[in-house]
Amino acid sequence: MPAPRFTEEFCNREYNNRARVPGNEQLHAAHVAQSHEVRRTARCLLDLPYGSSPNERLDLFPASTEGGPLLVFIHGGYWRSRSRTEYAWLTPAYTARGVNVALIDYDLAPMVSIDTIVLQTLRAIECLWRAAEEHRYDASRIVVAGHSAGGHLTAMAMSALWPVWDPDLPADLVKGGVAISGIYDLEPIRHASFLNVDLQLDAQSAFRLSPAWMPAASKAALITCVGGDESDEFKRQNALLGERWRSALLADIPAPGRNHFTVLDALADPTHALFKGTLGLCNGNR
Repeated sequence: MPAPRFTEEFCNREYNNRARVPGNEQLHAAHVAQSHEVRRTARCLLDLPYGSSPNERLDLFPASTEGGPLLVFIHGGYWRSRSRTEYAWLTPAYTARGVNVALIDYDLAPMVSIDTIVLQTLRAIECLWRAAEEHRYDASRIVVAGHSAGGHLTAMAMSALWPVWDPDLPADLVKGGVAISGIYDLEPIRHASFLNVDLQLDAQSAFRLSPAWMPAASKAALITCVGGDESDEFKRQNALLGERWRSALLADIPAPGRNHFTVLDALADPTHALFKGTLGLCNGNR
């Protein structure tokens, strides 16, 4: 699919999801309320550190049985907003089915760069791999999922050369990825002035941080998904990663009638193909 001409007007229009979806904050507020209740009532380990920064923290929701896989969820917010604490609502459908879930946080732009956020994400995943015996989940079955900017970070984790990061890490540390409405070519982001005022991307950093222009680092399977009511650019981004990583692509799951925010509901809906695909990936289906 050919890339459009990236004018500032075009990129601001195509990537400003909050402007495109009236009522999105009310939708998010409902999920925040659900998350507060899950954090209050579910079995969970909160605020586990994986680094020295106050935001280098994660929450772990153990499964109903020990020894199961681990699903690591990375939140979106264009690398500059949101928190893991707002996404606990995603966890009960998985923990009830034997899948442990970790929600990770990272520092936000403009206080840090996307480069730093990528490194923090990798550090969190490494920490979770090393903590598997302590927390009684299976280190050989780690799947990463993310939405929007979290979709980008999911793809970056699948591109990571883990033995270069640390020689005792397996090359296939991440066994699968679920990239939901992500940004995999960052070139248009640097032209979106409402975003780049905080992100400060230039041509070199946008290219360097674009997983679409990197190879997948292992044979880990990839699931992609984008909402049917999302902008043409988000649909292009989704198709681009699927094309570039064709050998890794297990499924591109349709989500008709869903926008950039409601598409995430499918990840926690046991009747939806996105949930079923993610659960299958966690359980080793390829």
